[in-house]
Amino acid sequence: MATHNDTGHWGEDRAAEYLIERGYQILEKNFKDQHREIDLIVTKDKMLVFVEVKTRSGTGFGLPEEFVNYTKAQLIKKAAENYIYQVDWQHDIRFDIIAILILPNGHMDIRHVEDAFY
Repeated sequence: MATHNDTGHWGEDRAAEYLIERGYQILEKNFKDQHREIDLIVTKDKMLVFVEVKTRSGTGFGLPEEFVNYTKAQLIKKAAENYIYQVDWQHDIRFDIIAILILPNGHMDIRHVEDAFY
């Protein structure tokens, strides 16, 4: 497995831990819908949240959250639409980004961007 895949999976695990600590319940990890994928699907207080996790070890190419472009957001929204239909969700939804930056000292900086796109 490529190093970037290892980093991505590591980041998804850290994001799940972060959300659980804040009272979210994990419903799905790496939900696949045809060629589309949603990293995490979580719920809290009747809010269904679709989470894209971006993990980077540096900012040379930009901040992690800047890697969620229009096309990626559209793919996530289409997969979310299908998930909502499958589970017959009748409450509010939201699209978030968890941006994880691995710092040179080995620590990490986690930013939770709520309502990152619509």
